Amino acid sequence: MIAVKPRFREIQESDVDAIADLLTRGFVHRSREYWRLGLSRQGARSLPPNVPRYGYLIENDGKSVGCLLLIYSTKIIDGQAASCCNVSSWYVDPEFRNYAALFASMTQKRKDVTYFNVTPALPTWPILEAQGFQAYCRGLFFSLPVLSPKGRDMHVEAVTRDTASIAGLSENELDMLKRHAGYGCLSLVCRTAEEAIPFIFFSLRKRRGIIPLPALQIGFCRETADYVRCAGAIGRYLLPRGRPIVILDANGPVPGLAGIYSEARGRKYFKGPCRPRLADLADTELAIFGM
Repeated sequence: MIAVKPRFREIQESDVDAIADLLTRGFVHRSREYWRLGLSRQGARSLPPNVPRYGYLIENDGKSVGCLLLIYSTKIIDGQAASCCNVSSWYVDPEFRNYAALFASMTQKRKDVTYFNVTPALPTWPILEAQGFQAYCRGLFFSLPVLSPKGRDMHVEAVTRDTASIAGLSENELDMLKRHAGYGCLSLVCRTAEEAIPFIFFSLRKRRGIIPLPALQIGFCRETADYVRCAGAIGRYLLPRGRPIVILDANGPVPGLAGIYSEARGRKYFKGPCRPRLADLADTELAIFGM
């Protein structure tokens, strides 16, 4: 009897429960509720045209045995709209692992799309590099913004999912901040007399005992320089709320900020026509599924 080769196909809405079960098998530290919530958020997002909503699966004899979640978005990079895809959670059952490399290559073949991986495990770095990915972020900077003398004349205001308008923000940026507030992120605007400067922060959901880690990670800012000049105001806003540490993507120490740079964690990779900006993790798995 000739073995039937598993088939690769796009994930459909009817597959979501099976994909949640598959990912729960593959990532034992994550609950099924974690995957189900993230997939429901992914199912409700607006998408660029002609892209899969969830990604792709490997199917054998009618059963899902592997999947790769893909999160598509349009980002502004160097002043231009760029088609981007966050290559998110990837799992294949052990007996089908010999199909994994082919599966990955077939689901990341559009030349007009910039693919990026923001949570690569250390053992996967050589694999990604062999697939043509390049590191665009090599570490994290752990900052203490309250120590910054900058931003003393700024005012900070929070944006919620119900905020009607923010003077000085474009409609797209306001929608982004509101959307991420709905995901449970902290969306803030630093205001000067002349402008409104948007930020999104992700909560670190890992815990030591029962005490949350006192840190946030920058999920979005227009550029690192915006955070540097607003750091003092942000620090004064966050400190009374028990979050003195702000983590940001970096390739070395950040001038103008007090803190420590580390390459032990935080490496991120991309492949495609546009190099992603540091500190732009909006509409990635870190926001939609949570850290």
